[in-house]
Amino acid sequence: MAHLYGKNFSRRDLLTHVGDMSQIAGVKPVELVNGNERGVRALEFKTGSGLQFTVLADRGFDIYDANFKGTSMCWHSPAGPVGPAYYDPNDNNWLWSFPGGLMITCGLSNVGIPQNENDESYGLHGRISSSPAKNVNFGAEWENDDYILWATADIHESRLFGPNLVISRSIHTKLGESKIWIHDEVENRGFEECPLMLLYHCNIGFPVIEQDAELLAVIEDMEPRDKNAEKGIENFDRFEAPVPHYTEQCFYIDHDTDEKGIVNVALVNRQYNGNQGIGVYLSYPKKECPYYTQWKMVGEGAYVVGMEPGNCYPEGRHNARKRGVLKTLQPGEKDTFHLEIGILESNNEIRAFESKLRNLD
Repeated sequence: MAHLYGKNFSRRDLLTHVGDMSQIAGVKPVELVNGNERGVRALEFKTGSGLQFTVLADRGFDIYDANFKGTSMCWHSPAGPVGPAYYDPNDNNWLWSFPGGLMITCGLSNVGIPQNENDESYGLHGRISSSPAKNVNFGAEWENDDYILWATADIHESRLFGPNLVISRSIHTKLGESKIWIHDEVENRGFEECPLMLLYHCNIGFPVIEQDAELLAVIEDMEPRDKNAEKGIENFDRFEAPVPHYTEQCFYIDHDTDEKGIVNVALVNRQYNGNQGIGVYLSYPKKECPYYTQWKMVGEGAYVVGMEPGNCYPEGRHNARKRGVLKTLQPGEKDTFHLEIGILESNNEIRAFESKLRNLD
């Protein structure tokens, strides 16, 4: 049963009030037309709760725009959602087509720093986020008294004499909900063992990130990535106003889980809108994404905090192999990943989230 506008509605009750469900919620296909984003297919979701988000079908089936009741939940790069034809795999040139947005997929052959291996060049964060999806389907339909909004697609990282990896991705939400569920199944459709590096790069921006915004999590351990991050250890979980000439700091965080093995982590701003409060949380099985990176980049214009669960750190293939954590898939083998992204729309919801975390201490 959907909770809307302070009331609960059954399917029949709601349908007596509308001519078509698109009046309240749905999934709408669109195409971007401006500049170097021209031709990018997209799907616009609205849930009726105030949550609206856009899935870029031609950009890895990733989530770009995300707004809640008119407030942005994410950060946008100045590059924007450029078309996949502009992707440059060399060195750090991924940044020329990095759109930011609520969630961008990094991988699958490399996550993190560019490097060469066996005469093959692997650019920053891999190519999957610039790959157009195939077999795109979407819809909205009733399941008893729940109205489900969904989209599915396959995203290929495949070439001759190389990997043949395919993500089968499902994204869904529900009428009246302020949550997004992502389910990925990655299959090695080739005939050789193949590395699999996957990281969900969730980019949270203003006004969720503002001076005195904070990280909420139960942390077992934390490791700064480098000497620059060591300078920020004392305030890694607090965020400043935009800082001129800021250099990014990354922290590797080991989270405790709930009784089901789920990591719960949030970025919150209690002072938002006259102390109303706002936040974004992630929930996911730790066994699927055992490594979490926080990207703290509070520079002018580049004012963003990355929440980044994955099956690796963003250090590239070499370091993953040295750490002994480079995941591989055998021919025909599959690996699955689940991620929930949700909105905390008030300080009451933030306190409830904190209470859940305290039960893990």
